[in-house]
Amino acid sequence: MTASVIYDAVRTPFGRAGGALSGVRPDDLAAVVMASIVERAGLDPERIDDVVFGDANQAGEDNRNVARFGALLAGFPTSVTGTTVNRLCASSLDAVIQGSRAIESGDVDIVLAGGVESMSRAPFVLEKSPKAWPASGNPTLWNTSIGWRMTNPALPSEWTVSNGESAEHIARTWGIGRDAQDEFSVRSHRLAAEAWASGVFADEIVQVPGAPLVRDEGIRDGTSVEKLAALAPLFARDGSVTAGNSSSLNDGASAVLVAREGALDGEPLARIVGRASHGVDPQDFPIAPIEAANKALARAGLGWNDVDFVELNEAFASQSLACLKGWPDLDPAALNIHGGALAIGHPLGASGGRIVGHAAHELARRRTGIAVVAICIGVGQGLAVVLQR
Repeated sequence: MTASVIYDAVRTPFGRAGGALSGVRPDDLAAVVMASIVERAGLDPERIDDVVFGDANQAGEDNRNVARFGALLAGFPTSVTGTTVNRLCASSLDAVIQGSRAIESGDVDIVLAGGVESMSRAPFVLEKSPKAWPASGNPTLWNTSIGWRMTNPALPSEWTVSNGESAEHIARTWGIGRDAQDEFSVRSHRLAAEAWASGVFADEIVQVPGAPLVRDEGIRDGTSVEKLAALAPLFARDGSVTAGNSSSLNDGASAVLVAREGALDGEPLARIVGRASHGVDPQDFPIAPIEAANKALARAGLGWNDVDFVELNEAFASQSLACLKGWPDLDPAALNIHGGALAIGHPLGASGGRIVGHAAHELARRRTGIAVVAICIGVGQGLAVVLQR
């Protein structure tokens, strides 16, 4: 079977909702990373067999297959096809997985994967009335930036709680206190700020033309446990999950160039050697990456003792700390060594591409090693990929 490798990965700096990237359409954000990664690789876009892009919303300017529109806006020839995938927070990681499977099956040679999200520009949607002119009642307006909408009443109520309520549930059931969550969040901001200052992210960042954003907008260099302790719980009166130990709403895009080994010039960053998904009860979604990563390692013929570092998307501090508890053989210092989404941000459709791309670049810097990339997904799923240099 043909090996699939990552030749390059890029992303925009991630902006906060309503911030520096809020004036940029999501299809334009997608086009920025698509055009940039092709230019960096010196790749004739005509050679791309497919563009597979993740997007969690798809209700506004990202409707009707943003992968295809992004490719057209990037100036790719119309012969280059595109498909958009939606696995919520793992959409762009799923895009990488779908591309790698197509390559390994021999169907294609080169796939441009990645994802995009503009949570700033996600629209409100209005439910249609069953009648053209209802005599009574009021229509419901839904905010599509994040969370449940138009929930099917047949689902159990415990399955349709908000992500924040699920984070509270995990904090309680896994015994993760407020202090531990705030300390983990401070670590994320400190490591991300240090990584930016030392140039760690330089190889993977592309700027958005016209947008005044040099680095990730959500990083707070001077935050502290004392500052975070002053924040009130968001999801339960006596809870521990706050805005300070949760990821924010964000805008951004990521792209990952996946290809058959040898299809492109130059040395690949990393090889994809394992993949897996795992499902749990929807309210337990924060811990789904635990078993997804275990499965992916087993399918790669590896164990936790072989792993050099882990890139885990930090949706919430309680979720990240629960996953650490679920991986007892992992040194906590090897998790998110350059910070995570609590500081960098979590534009849903782009986050999977960010973490797998960063892991690939880190393996290339080390010139050796094994990395696990894992992400939790609302409605009770986890996804994981194992990379090898």
